[in-house]
Amino acid sequence: MILYGAGSTGGISLVETLNLPNKKIHDFLVGCSLFSSQQPAGIAGFGRGLSSVPSQLRAKKLSYCLVSHKFDDTPKSSMLILDTVYEKSKNLSYTPLLKNPVVAGRNALCEYYYVGLRQITVGRQKVKVPYHYLTPNSKGNGGTIVDSGTTFTFLSHGIFEPVMNAFVQQVKGFSRSEKNERLINLRPCFNVSGHKTVSLPQLKFHFKGGLEMALPLANYFSIVGENDVICLTMVTDSGLKLSTGPSIILGNFQMQNFFVEFNLKNEKFGFKHQVCK
Repeated sequence: MILYGAGSTGGISLVETLNLPNKKIHDFLVGCSLFSSQQPAGIAGFGRGLSSVPSQLRAKKLSYCLVSHKFDDTPKSSMLILDTVYEKSKNLSYTPLLKNPVVAGRNALCEYYYVGLRQITVGRQKVKVPYHYLTPNSKGNGGTIVDSGTTFTFLSHGIFEPVMNAFVQQVKGFSRSEKNERLINLRPCFNVSGHKTVSLPQLKFHFKGGLEMALPLANYFSIVGENDVICLTMVTDSGLKLSTGPSIILGNFQMQNFFVEFNLKNEKFGFKHQVCK
């Protein structure tokens, strides 16, 4: 199923009948772009909003398994499952989906999938993350969301800096490549030229309920240039306290080769590590 929608400067909305193999969805809302330049062929929304695909299909679960990023335009598609009949999944680890903050004039906050990230570790080091970043305040700023539409995980400046410093302190034997950091706006970057194997501290996210997500190295470091420099694939803001909304956005690069489930019936977020094909 492909839904062609907005990816432009303007658009219109249409109400159609969606024909599925065993079901018809009447009054299905579709957005059509009036102008599109260098945009995806189609955009489908999978958040909590009333016009999102899961909401309109009354899905009980939303699952996907994102294939490995190669940045080479390989025509490989990731798996997407929308279950309208609930069945319990096997071998997934779960943490609760949290209630969304309700703030006047900030309706977008109601569409996110919030999870209770409690701690970040780099190697054996617990990164000191101030508590106010982990929970939304009265203005809706703070907290952690999972967003497949975001490429690299975003960390507010006050979180990113100690995470980056933990890597810099623990990585031994590789020189820092600040030239590449300035060129591509990723940091830290390390020169691994001449090394056949690379070992770096493991990055882990720790969630409410004791759930732990240990990321494979390919999910948080990527090769840039001619295979001699690797960079941390996370981004941040300027540190000028201009950004608002979630403090942490777990992006799709970090979710590659994970089977991910949003259990909308029981309000749980689950995952397991596997090779996505």
